[in-house]
Amino acid sequence: MASEAEEGGGRRWSGWRIAGWGVAALLLLLPLLAMRFSDEVKWTGADFVFAGVLIGGVGATFELTVRMSRSYAYRAGAGFALAATFLTIWVNGAVGMIGSEGNPYNLLFGGVLAIALIGAIVARFGAAGMARAMVAAAIAQLAVGAGGLSADLLGAVLSMAFAGPWLISALLFRNAAPKA
Repeated sequence: MASEAEEGGGRRWSGWRIAGWGVAALLLLLPLLAMRFSDEVKWTGADFVFAGVLIGGVGATFELTVRMSRSYAYRAGAGFALAATFLTIWVNGAVGMIGSEGNPYNLLFGGVLAIALIGAIVARFGAAGMARAMVAAAIAQLAVGAGGLSADLLGAVLSMAFAGPWLISALLFRNAAPKA
């Protein structure tokens, strides 16, 4: 008798799961490969650990979401929120969203992430509350980006564009919310 995972009913060997973790591994291998062919890429062991924790954390959180919700809209909403979180941390760490990565103004983007996380917790991860939390994160993203217009016009405009994934996430969560 075949096990649930072998029949496709389980998630143990899902093709999507294997592909997702394969992409995560590839993201970690790309800088290693780039370092062999270019002097422009100079990652340390700490850089790889940071990237591994960040990528692994996003992957594990998404897996948890998939296990907890059968709604494709909810899963996609979580995916967009996680992508916004990942990109905010990654860009801020690599080059900075406003000015260089050393610009203290960039710490304000941590507030955007805190708003999204605290809002999700307060909403108890319910779809309707998550939609409101993601709208709040989008507004905060726009506000922090707008505040940096005088320091770095291009960086501010690009960081304001990061409100897009938060808003897409909000729309998907709203779609996943039970209709009253």
